[in-house]
Amino acid sequence: MIALPWPYLALLTLGYGVALSYGQWDLQAAGAASLLIISGLAALQTRHRYLRYAGHGLFVGVALALALHWLPGFHNGRAIAPQRLTPDAVPFSMYLNLDKPLIGFWLLLVCPWIATRVNWRASLGATLMGLALAVTGALGAALLLGMINWAPKWPPQGWLWLLNNLLLVTLVEEVLFRGYIQGGLSRWLKQVPYGQALALLIASALFGLAHIAAGGQWMLLAGIAGVGYGLAYRFGGLGAAIATHLGLNVLHFVFFTYPMLMP
Repeated sequence: MIALPWPYLALLTLGYGVALSYGQWDLQAAGAASLLIISGLAALQTRHRYLRYAGHGLFVGVALALALHWLPGFHNGRAIAPQRLTPDAVPFSMYLNLDKPLIGFWLLLVCPWIATRVNWRASLGATLMGLALAVTGALGAALLLGMINWAPKWPPQGWLWLLNNLLLVTLVEEVLFRGYIQGGLSRWLKQVPYGQALALLIASALFGLAHIAAGGQWMLLAGIAGVGYGLAYRFGGLGAAIATHLGLNVLHFVFFTYPMLMP
């Protein structure tokens, strides 16, 4: 029997509950759910290899559409109206998404191997290593590029931001990019020289590319941060990757201009 990663599923369920309390969905969302069920059933069957590949291919397409909010039926609630967290920052707003978390549910239910058990000491060490590299590389580059300044703060919406960032952003993104993409490539390239490093770099590059809508600078910073998250996942598992990603986001939010300086 496959052991499902219940702690991550519980966190994702909590996040989905928070999002549902702010937003709504209608019957059109059943279309996305149906596609995910079909792709999951195809990916889980063991008799026909190509049908299994087709299931994963369908999931990737649906996941992309969910992440980009292209599928109908989801009415994501706005939790934070546009506002400047510091006088010199661009306005920031936040939505609690009902569509994106479905990606995480599919992955944790269909591919529980993405959340392997790791000794807590190894996970903690990997988190500290990955966070140090991500902070030095990503926040250091952002400072050099003039995108952020030192700006300590904790706005009234900070706790809501923290819950959203952990449960509906960081968790889902790490399950997808580190668990599914990096973990899957690592399994596929395990006989290839430097296959683990190649899987990490590909996942980091795709993570950077996922930020293309924010511009080239954010793509670069996300790619750099992705290397830190990838190293945390490689040596400390999914929990370490999530903690590293959340740690960087919290340091950015609390101590620096968020999301960035006005042009």
